[in-house]
Parts: sequence; structure tokens; C-alpha cells
Amino acid sequence: MFSFLTFAATFSLLFHSCYCFYPKLLNASLAASDSDWSPAEATWYGRPTGAGSDGGACGYGSSVEQAPFSAMVSAGGPSLFKSGKGCGACYEVKCTTNSACSGNPVTVVITDECPGCTSESVHFDLSGTAFGAMAKSGLAEQLRDAGDLQIQYRKVNCNYPGTNIAFHVDSGSNPSYFATLIEYEDGDGDLSSVDLKQALDSDSWQPMQQSWGAVWKLDGAGLELRAPFSIRLTSLDSHETVVATGVIPANWEPGKTYRSVVNFNV
Repeated sequence: MFSFLTFAATFSLLFHSCYCFYPKLLNASLAASDSDWSPAEATWYGRPTGAGSDGGACGYGSSVEQAPFSAMVSAGGPSLFKSGKGCGACYEVKCTTNSACSGNPVTVVITDECPGCTSESVHFDLSGTAFGAMAKSGLAEQLRDAGDLQIQYRKVNCNYPGTNIAFHVDSGSNPSYFATLIEYEDGDGDLSSVDLKQALDSDSWQPMQQSWGAVWKLDGAGLELRAPFSIRLTSLDSHETVVATGVIPANWEPGKTYRSVVNFNV
């Protein structure tokens, strides 16, 4: 009897050691796919196949229509817009509550504010393009006709392959006042702080203030700011830092865009 029980126990251990399922060993995004979704409300605005608005409250302007945003954008209610600190954040959204819903997630970027979107704690006012992208093939118009949907969402890393962080100098900038729109940040997508260092031989970083949306400013209080400028960005959630050294040249001009050679890791 003893030898039979020993054999049975040994066989059981061998069997389970070979065939047990360990979900934690899977790719993290797959293992967590059902557990990290949260409910939200979704509406849409603007043209049915447009980008919602002409740039919106984040200040991205015509960029929202162009790659890499490509009109896959959204205005956010207060909990998403975060008084502008949420600009640039990326989310996956999907719907299953309408017969036209595909159930497949699509990625959108927060580029605008929906101040009246407060009926739910989280509200996406999607572009017509993004809202329709949640539909089954050929049913985008039918889904948009629904107008208002309960959806699921989760925050994800932004990822713009081949694109680095860009700085569009505000048209109101002058020798003693510098403001810039910041766009195309990988990773968190949104920023907690921005610092500027004057001239390449300077050792001190000066904190910039959020002006509005994705625009950050530094007021020299009447003193001329010495370019070239280096700009240090800190992401909102992960608190990672990246430095664009000398990204704004000595002969910078208001209204121009300067592209860096850096971005956050994803």
C-alpha cells in the first residue's frame, strides 16, 4: 500500500509540474487585459470623420488632423483633462454595448477639454473618427448614430515610432518671455513639470509654469533669456525625465517648431 501511495503522489506532482497554468508568466499586457479596464461614458463631436475641433484646449492646432495623431483624439472631462495636465495622455477605449461595436480597443490621445462632461466620473468626448473606429467594419455611421455609449477604457503608453518630442514656440514669445507647446511625448504622454536651462554653459535649471493646455512658459521678468535653451521634461505618472539639450537654438523665432532628438522610453 505504501509503495502504491508513494507512486501516486509522485505521479501527481510530476503531472502538475508539467501542465499547470501560470498566468503570471504571460506577457503582462495579455495577463492584465481583463482586469485593468474601467467604465466610462463616450460621446463624439465635430465632423463625423474629423478630429473633433481645430486643435482644442491643449493647443495642438492642426496637428490633431495629421500623423501621428491622425484625428484619433478626444476631449476629456475634468478627470481626464486635469486642467491641461492630461494633455497628450493616451488611452485605449472599446465598446460592447451596441450591436455596431467591434469590442476591439482603439488608442486615442487627449487633445481637448470637455468642461461640461460631468454626468459620469470619466467622460471621453471623442472625435468622430475615433468614435467610429470602435465600430465593426462598415458600421461606423451606425455607431455614431447612437451618440452616447458606455465604454471601457484604460491608460496606455503613448508610442510614436520614428517621432521625437517637438517644441512649437508660442507666437507671443520674446527675448524676455519664452513659451512653447510640447507634443509627441512617448510613455505617459502627459507631463508633471518642465524646466529650462539657459545657454549651454549654464548649470541651473529654472522651472517653467504651465501656461494653458500643453503650453509651458518662462517669464524672465524683464531680463533677456540667453539661448540656446535646453528643456527637461518629467512625466506625470512614472516621473521619468528626459532632457532635450540645446533644442531651442540661439536664433530661435516665435511660431517655429524645433524637433528634438530624444523621447521617453516605452
